[in-house]
Amino acid sequence: MSMKAAVAAFVQDGATVCLEGFTHLIPTAAGHEIIRQGRRDLTVVRMTADIVVDQMIAAGCVSRLVSSFVGNSSAGSLGELRRRIESSDPEPLAFEEYSHYGMICRYLAGAQRLPFYPLRSYGGSDLPSVNSDLRKVASPYPGPDGETEQIYVVPPVNPDVTFIHAQRADRRGNTQMWGLTGIQAEAVYAAGKAVVVVEEIVADEVVRSDPNRTLVPAHAVDAVVVCPRGAHPSFAQGYYDRDNDFYRAWSHISKDPERLQEWLREWVYGTADHSEYVAKLGEDFWAGLAVGEALSEPVNYGRRL
Repeated sequence: MSMKAAVAAFVQDGATVCLEGFTHLIPTAAGHEIIRQGRRDLTVVRMTADIVVDQMIAAGCVSRLVSSFVGNSSAGSLGELRRRIESSDPEPLAFEEYSHYGMICRYLAGAQRLPFYPLRSYGGSDLPSVNSDLRKVASPYPGPDGETEQIYVVPPVNPDVTFIHAQRADRRGNTQMWGLTGIQAEAVYAAGKAVVVVEEIVADEVVRSDPNRTLVPAHAVDAVVVCPRGAHPSFAQGYYDRDNDFYRAWSHISKDPERLQEWLREWVYGTADHSEYVAKLGEDFWAGLAVGEALSEPVNYGRRL
């Protein structure tokens, strides 16, 4: 599908939308298309809420954020998100805060259709004081001291739709990733629908030649969108580098609400789709983010003689 068609089909006003990807392979282009289509009252679930979430909030798409980290990836702050949470400017943003592992457990519970997922890491934390969904249950098994143990649990998360970005897939949706990987597979399985955005479509034989690189199988995928450079300003391992200049610039852009809205008008509303966004940046720009080869060694899977 095209990105426009995928967003139109799977993202409705009021939906819970997961945008997942860790450090690289961030589904930025998907977020931009959601902005272009003017979706409203979304709950956005993203373990590491970053620039694309800041942009979606500024565009008026998001009423609730579920996350374990908010920030501009070690390069500064998220101006719009801070204004919404700290001073309800121009309106409040509901924020559900978890730890990274807490979010992982929510995805695991959602993917496995469990009612909750237990974890020990909230012991001694003050997060339960700001999130009433962090609750304790009595373990049915004795604790280390032989006594009944009270253990924290988190609820499942089951988005209406999950978007992830990946390096490649075949036309059926068998999706391959390498480099840094996060919780993408579980986020896909937890969702009602799943859209995989890829740098390229490859032949079935390419995927079959390296099956262990398939993190998301076709049966879990509802749509495949081909969108080269769709993770910018993050990177796609083996395809293009991280745009560090943009990450540094975003703190200054987002600090000023008028400048942020001007950026959205030029780069999101002012482009028909992500290919136009890519073309607007220009080939000289992309040449500066080009990466060289760092090939992995071939693997012999063997076959029956």
